[in-house]
Amino acid sequence: MKVRKAVIPAAGLGTRMLPATKTVPKEMLPMVDKPVIQYIIEEAVASGIEDILIVTNRAKSAMDDYFDYYPELETRLLQAGKEKELIEVRRAADLANIFYVRQKQTKGLGHAIWRAKRFVGDEPFAVLLGDDIMRAEVPVTRQLIAGAEKYGASAVGVQRVSTEAIVKYSSVKISPLEERIYAVSDMNEKPRPEEMFSNYAILGRYVLKSDIFDILENLRPGYGGEIQLTDGLRELCMRDKMIAVDFEGRRYDTGNLNGFLEATIDFALDHKATGPWLRRFIKEKAKQL
Repeated sequence: MKVRKAVIPAAGLGTRMLPATKTVPKEMLPMVDKPVIQYIIEEAVASGIEDILIVTNRAKSAMDDYFDYYPELETRLLQAGKEKELIEVRRAADLANIFYVRQKQTKGLGHAIWRAKRFVGDEPFAVLLGDDIMRAEVPVTRQLIAGAEKYGASAVGVQRVSTEAIVKYSSVKISPLEERIYAVSDMNEKPRPEEMFSNYAILGRYVLKSDIFDILENLRPGYGGEIQLTDGLRELCMRDKMIAVDFEGRRYDTGNLNGFLEATIDFALDHKATGPWLRRFIKEKAKQL
């Protein structure tokens, strides 16, 4: 079970980040010196992924342009002797084999994943949500791939959240297999506290077998009147093996303003060009509070 392909759903309207996302895709918002989606693609590449499909909509052509060559800009940089900037500009275009497909109707995450059927074929594939950035010594997607390949199973990335927070996520019913890896037997989307199976929530990373496509194609709309990926995963885990990987790492939800700012500050503090200055700035600001 070799995972070579990844799908990044990035067709959402970005309503949690308006008005900035009225004309700029939320995945293209700059986080320090790179757009959000570049961090996600770098995680996929670091996990051994060779081909990446981004599911977009008609308002997100900026992503296609960003991961392409820009001869006019590159020539200017070369003429100006800005070799460092030139390397960074070309690096984004050379990260991976990147393909695109549009979700022509806003029918939910499950429908967005289904649009990848022809790209994926019969292979297992990774899914990295376009809102979620992960910081980990071992890339989170690689952690899931290792578990999926070991058990010959689909895998979902989970972490424990509070009972108050579980209503925002999918709760999984699990039984232990080994340290940080569990068998999944059921799940539900955005449960009330009395409905949750556990405090382990699915957080933005998956490795799935291609069987999910036939399930999604025949799935009825669920929560919010949309085709919910969780409903498809629930049926998949009842048909075949599925594991939950309690991944090691920090997850940032950059699809909302607080999560975006948290990620920006943390990454800026660790960036050699901004870290020393930002530490001084924060200390001075703290004195004024």
